[in-house]
Amino acid sequence: MSSTYIGNELEIFEHARNWKNYYASFIKPALGKRVGEIGAGLGGTTTALCDGSQESWLCVEPDAELVKEIDRKITNGTIPPICKSFTGYSFDLKQKFDSLLYIDVIEHIEDDKAELERAAAMLHNNGTLIIIVPAHQTLYSPFDKLIGHFRRYSRKRLRSAVPASMKIEKAYYLDSAGYFASLVNKLFLKQGMPTLKQVQFWDRVIVPVSRIADRLLGFNFGK
Repeated sequence: MSSTYIGNELEIFEHARNWKNYYASFIKPALGKRVGEIGAGLGGTTTALCDGSQESWLCVEPDAELVKEIDRKITNGTIPPICKSFTGYSFDLKQKFDSLLYIDVIEHIEDDKAELERAAAMLHNNGTLIIIVPAHQTLYSPFDKLIGHFRRYSRKRLRSAVPASMKIEKAYYLDSAGYFASLVNKLFLKQGMPTLKQVQFWDRVIVPVSRIADRLLGFNFGK
């Protein structure tokens, strides 16, 4: 089964290399050998996280056109050859994983709790569910609406969606400096889509500030 992704921000955020490297520093140590990535998009997250040392990496994406781009990157070596693509959804999968990734995905899913229950069932014993979501419903903006976000999250809201059978090991807020950029957009710019220059400014100037500030704040504030 395939569908078409309604957002068009993926190509712009491919340029957010500092941001991807930043969150990769938290995620890579937690990855197991058999990884499933739900909502792989254009493969930008795969490129940032997969170093080829894993046994397998399945890029699951319902948009067949985006899957073609993932396959192109596998063919040209941008994405390691251990990776395979799969056109479909989590409920189409039969195998189990050591780690499942939902990077900027579950905010697009109306019934997030059911999705994460399904994810938990697809993990091996002691498997790891890794999630990144936009934070703070108060920051919900025209951009969120345009790309199909149902919601933004607090720690409490995200914990309520994760199955009770799973132990939450870490829950960080990231990009504390970026919070204020999002607030400016929410209150004043009201943009549906950032420009490439705005994304590059955020990635090259704001994200490096956040890397320092987040630690000083104990990862208790961010977007």
